[in-house]
Amino acid sequence: MGFLDNAKDKLSDAVDEHGDKIEAGIDKAAAVADDKTGNKHTDKIESGAGKAKDALDSLDGKNDDLA
Repeated sequence: MGFLDNAKDKLSDAVDEHGDKIEAGIDKAAAVADDKTGNKHTDKIESGAGKAKDALDSLDGKNDDLA
């Protein structure tokens, strides 16, 4: 198993254990970015946050870690 495989496994484990905290962090970062841009790019920010959540949620092949 290579370095990237180990990193993916560790990240997958972290998402399994702390999915709710990670999701809250993504939402908070999106809210800060939206505020800093004066709500001019809300749709793009929300789309990016959603894609980030989907990517993290699908690391283990199951979409069950993030809401």
